Amino acid sequence: MAAIEIAGIGGPEQLRAATRPVPQPAEGEVLVRVAAAGVNRPDLMQCEGRHPPPPGASDLPGLEIAGTIVALGAGVSTWAIGDRVTALLPGGGYAAYATAAASLCLPVPHGFSLVEAAALPETFFTVWTNLFERGRCQAGDTVLIHGGTSGIGTTAIQLAKAWGARVFATAGTPEKARACERLGAVRGIDYRSEDFVAVVLEATDGQGVDLILDMVAGSYVERNLRAARLEGRIVTIALLGGVRADIDMSLILRKRLTLTGSTLRQRSVAQKAAIAAVLRREVWPLLDAGKVRPVIFRTLPLAEAADAHRLMASSSHIGKIVLTVAAD
Repeated sequence: MAAIEIAGIGGPEQLRAATRPVPQPAEGEVLVRVAAAGVNRPDLMQCEGRHPPPPGASDLPGLEIAGTIVALGAGVSTWAIGDRVTALLPGGGYAAYATAAASLCLPVPHGFSLVEAAALPETFFTVWTNLFERGRCQAGDTVLIHGGTSGIGTTAIQLAKAWGARVFATAGTPEKARACERLGAVRGIDYRSEDFVAVVLEATDGQGVDLILDMVAGSYVERNLRAARLEGRIVTIALLGGVRADIDMSLILRKRLTLTGSTLRQRSVAQKAAIAAVLRREVWPLLDAGKVRPVIFRTLPLAEAADAHRLMASSSHIGKIVLTVAAD
């Protein structure tokens, strides 16, 4: 089968076309003929040697796919050959075929193309876990989402709004800030020309926000503490601004803040399967009804994966970048 592999540590130039054997599904797995694969920042980090796959996972990049099941591993009874699914993977998505745990497959929502479906798992698993489970987002909350035009951000804005939250979002240009508003944010904040702390404090009569979803960390940690209201929750999911922060701990004490975070890739299949079950129950009806949809910025063929990585690294995109795959 055709695949894209990582030749060595570095940037997009390390991605190269390869021919690999078609993998065989183990017990509890299915084999999917891949129609499309989502591109995510952890794929770039894997190329850079900063986000290795967990033990036993494919060395190929690619954490989410959509396609058609063509074989079943032993013990799989929840899916049938010919079913169209989208799946969360620990790796291996940049290929014509990929194996996936049956419990981490979800049906393609009604009316969705396989390209749209491929843009769902990584972001929706991440957003649900952090915004709703760890962050306890609920109706009436005021929420600040950093990176509002990323795949995570566009998903988080829509889901928070669907749950009845009032959403603010940061982005890197005025145009991106307006894109956040079109997705449902009451205010998009251009972080290059505006102070997000001042904006949210003014908009909340000095109270601050209930919940912050942060993928920056670094210098944002201190500012998040100042932007949070009493009993506020701050959930960190990435470290684009650096792994260290100098913070005033008295803010956490005085405001009784919760500062937490998580990662997804290294979790066990059982832990991820629990998230998949909740998504199917709570979020998939919204997708089936067309009330929430992924934002697809661009599709590129699998052979142009390096260009897809360059595009993501430029941060010029709004929403998801998806690779289309022609299976052998």
